[in-house]
Amino acid sequence: MSFYYFDRRTTLKTASANLPRYFAALALCWCATAHLSAQAQDSKIAWISTERIYNESKLAKLAGSKLAEEFKGREKAVQELAARFKVVSDKWEKDLPTLNEGERSRRQREYLDLDKELQRRQREFREDLSQRTNEERAAISDKATAIIKQLAQVEGFDIVLQDAVWASPRIDITEKVLKALDK
Repeated sequence: MSFYYFDRRTTLKTASANLPRYFAALALCWCATAHLSAQAQDSKIAWISTERIYNESKLAKLAGSKLAEEFKGREKAVQELAARFKVVSDKWEKDLPTLNEGERSRRQREYLDLDKELQRRQREFREDLSQRTNEERAAISDKATAIIKQLAQVEGFDIVLQDAVWASPRIDITEKVLKALDK
């Protein structure tokens, strides 16, 4: 095993020998940053609100009504099952003190089976609705993306952002995309 011994004189000599390299690297970084800053001033940036596209476009509203119609029957069936479960649950709680052991276990099994069925149907309904909503949003997104790319080329944008904490209304192109999407 070897040990390295550094005293102050060696450390100062090494530091003073590397000082010109450090300043050269610092100057190089500063020049690169200044160049990027000058380029950024010439860049055109745009911003788009995807939530507005998904909520306000005619395609989104059409997709929403299409999904509502498509899932109306299943939603009604789930609501009816929930109402039936509520009746069974209320009856179970009311009759519980007066039931004999055999009747109690039969009704408890019926109650638990109905609860499982309700949860299963609700979960399937939510998953299917979510999947179909995502499919519809993907179709809207594809059309919007094509419009955004075309708009960026025509207007000379260097970048179009979609997720931002805040964006100036000056760079917001959502309204232009909505108009093009709704044609």
